[in-house]
Amino acid sequence: MKNPDIEIKNIQLLSDNYYILNKVTFGYKTETVNETHNREVYDRGNGAAILLYNLAKKTVILTRQFRLPTYLNGNTSGMMIEVCAGLLDQDNPEGCVIREAEEETGYRVTKVDKVMQTYMSPGAVTEILHLFVGEYNEQMKISEGGGLEEEQEHIEVLELSFDEAFAMIESGEIVDAKSILLLQHAKIKGLV
Repeated sequence: MKNPDIEIKNIQLLSDNYYILNKVTFGYKTETVNETHNREVYDRGNGAAILLYNLAKKTVILTRQFRLPTYLNGNTSGMMIEVCAGLLDQDNPEGCVIREAEEETGYRVTKVDKVMQTYMSPGAVTEILHLFVGEYNEQMKISEGGGLEEEQEHIEVLELSFDEAFAMIESGEIVDAKSILLLQHAKIKGLV
């Protein structure tokens, strides 16, 4: 049920170049407040991410790729170390992480476990991100990964010990929120 104290008054499309950017005018009412607000809201669709882990080897699979927004905001190389992730497109969240894991890392996983779903930047972005973990082994490796050429993805696949990956959070080499959440989950649950 929608919040009866919120009234969407107008939605103005500002851009639909790659994703959707709207200016939303809404009324916000409580017992003591009756205000009108304007906000820009970015809709890029929902996504899913997965931490691949190997319990026997105590390793994880991460990716490294260029991320323009981080480069524009002070990341001097623009490179980010992250868990495998992607937009849902027409998939359900589980189907998305299975597809993305194969495309980006080269591992064909069939069993994944949902950890949580979260809004990563709820002040401006509509995206819900579904977070998963999944166990991998060498028999699941079907390609080198690296992403899809037609999507101009240039992804480096990293297999790291869990201790190395966790130390990279401490050192500031891993600063991606979804990756930090999933690595901390793995530590708490004793997955690696």
